[in-house]
Amino acid sequence: MKLLKIVPDNTNFDFVRLRGWAFGLTLALSLIAIGLTAWHGLNLGVDFRGGLMIEEKFPSTPPLDKVRSVVDGLGVGEANLQLVGDNHTVAIRLPAQEGGDEGATNAVVRKVETALGQQFPGATFSRYSTVSGKVSDELKWKGGLAVLFAILGIGLFAIFRFEWQFGVSTVVAIVHDLLMTLGFFALTQFDVDINIIAAGLTIIGYSINDKIVIDDRIRENMRRYRKMDMREIINLSVNETLPRTVMTSLTILLALAALLVLGGHVLRGFTAAMILGIVVGTYSSIYVSSSLLITLGLRADPAKEIAAAEAKGARPARDLP
Repeated sequence: MKLLKIVPDNTNFDFVRLRGWAFGLTLALSLIAIGLTAWHGLNLGVDFRGGLMIEEKFPSTPPLDKVRSVVDGLGVGEANLQLVGDNHTVAIRLPAQEGGDEGATNAVVRKVETALGQQFPGATFSRYSTVSGKVSDELKWKGGLAVLFAILGIGLFAIFRFEWQFGVSTVVAIVHDLLMTLGFFALTQFDVDINIIAAGLTIIGYSINDKIVIDDRIRENMRRYRKMDMREIINLSVNETLPRTVMTSLTILLALAALLVLGGHVLRGFTAAMILGIVVGTYSSIYVSSSLLITLGLRADPAKEIAAAEAKGARPARDLP
């Protein structure tokens, strides 16, 4: 049986030739993402804002103004409404209630559910969640630290595992991927909750996995082809790992596509973040971080390698054509 090959063997794409365009596109997209985040802001969920979130499902798309007037008339605080899922479900965010105990929360939920059921026959209660202000502040702080430590830890690993240029290019690629994710959420106004932090950490993990495979092949080829120009080494390395990169990305995207369609609106933001992260992570590994090694001055150093081999009493590798 013949194996399926999406990417042919022995490809010879000149990825480095497009590095100027890739750097320009990356910079432009990063600035756009920062601008969107600063202008629109992120739609922080209950996890990061605190308060009470109630989901009510309606037979058809309800008029939000009428829903808001009903909830505001209950005296439970100013409501923030958003259509989710198939536009038949409304997420109702309310400020933290006085007392904050389970009894007070349940009383507010029942009051909202009863009022909406009377005004909109057929409306049914889906779920609710509540987070105190202290817990939400702690979640924001620890979530940000988790992402920051992950980036620093991966950058340090790349520096000690390879060279400092690999560490810098790795951090640049990861920051680019995260900025794209932030810009996407600022544009779409999907809820940003603790699940999105998990998605961000998963994106970092996938991005570095792809990056380390390419970096390791670059280092191997630097030792194997000592007289080859760095542009050719990087192109060769990326082409050699291209089938693995494409197959891995496609198989993950197939699983995420199924989750996006069948997972429901609760997981929609998480899945959308993962899909975007896979796409931009693959792009940054091929076009950004690898080509950035040339800009950072990475060069093969045959004299250093030969001296190290002679110091260990080993016979240095011969130059290959």
